[in-house]
Amino acid sequence: MEPQKVRAPNIRDVARLAGVSYQTVSRVLNNSEALRPSTKERVLEVIDQIGYRPNQAARALVTSRSRTIGVLTSQTANYGPATIFTAIEEAARDAGYVITTTSLATSDYDAIRERLEYLVNQSIEALIVIAPQVRVFQAITELEMRIPMVTLDSTRRNSHSLSVDQVSGARRAVRHLIEQGHRRILHLAGPQDWIEAEARMRGYVDEMVDADLVAYPPILGDWTAEHGHYVGRELMRNRDFSAVFAANDQMALGLAHAFHEGGLSVPGDVSLVGFDDIPEAAHYWPPLTTVRQDFDEIGRRALSLLLGQLGGVRELDYSPIAPELVVRASTAPPLAP
Repeated sequence: MEPQKVRAPNIRDVARLAGVSYQTVSRVLNNSEALRPSTKERVLEVIDQIGYRPNQAARALVTSRSRTIGVLTSQTANYGPATIFTAIEEAARDAGYVITTTSLATSDYDAIRERLEYLVNQSIEALIVIAPQVRVFQAITELEMRIPMVTLDSTRRNSHSLSVDQVSGARRAVRHLIEQGHRRILHLAGPQDWIEAEARMRGYVDEMVDADLVAYPPILGDWTAEHGHYVGRELMRNRDFSAVFAANDQMALGLAHAFHEGGLSVPGDVSLVGFDDIPEAAHYWPPLTTVRQDFDEIGRRALSLLLGQLGGVRELDYSPIAPELVVRASTAPPLAP
């Protein structure tokens, strides 16, 4: 004999047990103020007792609101985007919203456009973009998306951009090396189409020029430790530098590995600075000097700004979030010539 299927409780069950109409239950679910506190309390007690969970699709049909926020992200396995997304998801849940997300496996323009169209087709009310690539913003402009939006974009190219001050963070990293006495400082940059990589590159150049030092042509990387290791092995062929500022911590790890293999000491022979302050950075050997981004705060601020837009708030604070230089053991004054 097959086990009897148990039906999930619905809104009419709640109404019957609470002794109210299903329209009253709907108003409770949508936080209507036109209700007696005692009525609202009774409905919420029944919801809790029977384990009713409102159907988002059904609610959207009644209210014309999906209470769904779309998130477009890239490299969700990486610490920064993953941490930002988690903070967004937790804040959205606390505010009564659900998140639907999609990630970019490639920087191909057609793929980016397809992912954005996918989110729009999910009836999202608003969008957060954790994919700071030039082509993403080109696609958003072309699609003429007219929903509330927050984009993580250090170039501040639109009125809804939230960012960490990437240029300032890079300048702090390079200034620290200069203050240690370094003059021959290289920069291992991120991919060319990444807005954040370009901002960190600009910070490197600006700080070097302001100190009347030679800003060497940046070496383009791809964010991975593997590429950092490759670059480090190539740099061993010409030791005409005493410090490297890497655009993220993973590439800095690859550099440190290559230098160790080649017989160079960090920081004895080469000082090394990264960017992001991933949790592992404190446990590299030596522990990595880096620029900390508060990814949790970025996520919370992004969701708060989006809710402000949805609520019609006119004055919202989009000021950049300041990064922090974290000095550890991977930097020291250069050896005397």
